[in-house]
Amino acid sequence: MHYLSTRGNAPALTFSQILLGGLAPDGGLYLPETYPHFSADDLAVMRSMDYRQLAFAVLSRLADDIPADDLKVLIDRTYTTATYSHGRADSDFSQITPVRKLEDGLFILELSNGPTLAFKDMAMQLLGNLFEYALDKAGHDINILGATSGDTGSAAEYAMRGKHNVREAQMYSLQDANIFNIAVRGVFDDCQDIVKSVSNDLDFKEKYRIGAVNSINWGRIAAQVIYYFKAYFAVTADNDQKVSFSVPSGNFGNVCAGHIAHMMGLPVHKLIVATNENDVLDEFFRTGIYRPRIAAETLHTSSPSMDISKASNFERFIADLTGRNASQVTELWKAVDAGGSFDLKPSGLFVQIKNYAFESGASSHLARMQTIRMAWEKYGVMIDTHTADGLKVGLEHREAGIPLVCLETALPAKFEDSIREALGIQPERPAGLENLESLPQRVETMNADVAEIQAYIARHAND
Repeated sequence: MHYLSTRGNAPALTFSQILLGGLAPDGGLYLPETYPHFSADDLAVMRSMDYRQLAFAVLSRLADDIPADDLKVLIDRTYTTATYSHGRADSDFSQITPVRKLEDGLFILELSNGPTLAFKDMAMQLLGNLFEYALDKAGHDINILGATSGDTGSAAEYAMRGKHNVREAQMYSLQDANIFNIAVRGVFDDCQDIVKSVSNDLDFKEKYRIGAVNSINWGRIAAQVIYYFKAYFAVTADNDQKVSFSVPSGNFGNVCAGHIAHMMGLPVHKLIVATNENDVLDEFFRTGIYRPRIAAETLHTSSPSMDISKASNFERFIADLTGRNASQVTELWKAVDAGGSFDLKPSGLFVQIKNYAFESGASSHLARMQTIRMAWEKYGVMIDTHTADGLKVGLEHREAGIPLVCLETALPAKFEDSIREALGIQPERPAGLENLESLPQRVETMNADVAEIQAYIARHAND
């Protein structure tokens, strides 16, 4: 399996070769040259697999340069009940990603039982072990620079803490010597732009061995594909059925993994993209116009991990939509990178989106408060603000006879103020996080300035 850049001006590389690097040298994102495909017979065998077995079935196709025995060890080390046991008391943690039934045909996929109570743990824990493995094989170290509005940072730090040959700049309370925390004056898109600028400075990237953990990293996306298969088998009786997934979406990484699962043969009916008030993706799927907002136009909402207007993984879907036309993708992103937009209607590409099962919708603060109350009163389930956006939009697109799985992205304990506003009660925190705010914190505040961040990396990279 070889990987190519969406922009077509980078060499074909293996999974291990792209694992540590993030962006391709031409500024594009890596995708498999062709997607491996699971046949009906394959799916029949996979239906009886547990999470670790499914992970191997998926990842062995996408990371075929890692010896099978080594990959199995990494997977077994990653997906343990102990690691994913931080959720609701009545969850079946042995399932790793339990499915919670709300009513007939309506489910929540619990992805937030990891150490940081967010879905990012599902990929980050594997990525930490993959990084350590790859660096040991290569005999060198790496410095990871990641952008986060919250969940990615903490998930990445918990995944990388204690890993030798890995140093990381991100979140607050962890005191590990290989972790550095930077608070940027700005919004998530400013942070993401800095990460991309550093990655595109090829001399700096090589000198300081810069890697990435954001969802621009293909390893993140590959790991997330697994739980779509797990959820599908959990809510269907046979492989003739189709399932719809509703996915809270900001950076398009989570739902991009669903798209890739679909391309690999998963029987998907709809992939429902649920946004908050920052509705750039919803606008695109309704109109064909992709119009990222500037930082001043990016709203601060009560589902803050989706306060994003430049969806970095979106380029992967557009590459597939164009039939892997790298020159067309490059031209489209020239407009985006220059602060502009693009419209796919004149080229005829917009009408082809229906072939990929995408639909979309947006939520608001009022809607998510109402949805949190509805889920609590009707189903006895407390959900966070992002999951509420997904449930609200998912229900608007629900169809009779088609199971609807809404992806839970975080536990409500991470958003206490909103839960108190919606329900008038304090969400329960999992054991070990009761006094998190009282822990010593370590963070440096900087401007949204690439040169300033690069200077910080240069000072700390070789400590």
